[in-house]
Amino acid sequence: MAFLYILKDEKDRYYIGSTVDISKRLIAHKSGYTQTTRNMLNPELVFSQEIPSLKLARSIEYKIKKWKRKDFIEKIIKDGYIKLLEK
Repeated sequence: MAFLYILKDEKDRYYIGSTVDISKRLIAHKSGYTQTTRNMLNPELVFSQEIPSLKLARSIEYKIKKWKRKDFIEKIIKDGYIKLLEK
């Protein structure tokens, strides 16, 4: 099992990531050990979804990042799940 997750900071910036150990990864993000989120102000977990494999989670992560659409990210958070998995 793996997780796809979304962090949001105080400036309404989002970060999309995937991992097999979400607790450990969140600690790394909040501690500043992760280069990509080091400049985020108080990142908070706003969404997470269990995904069958890390390979699939990474694939979905890259698709979402490629679209770079804030409204799409906010819809995922509002819906509480990723519709890409329904296919």
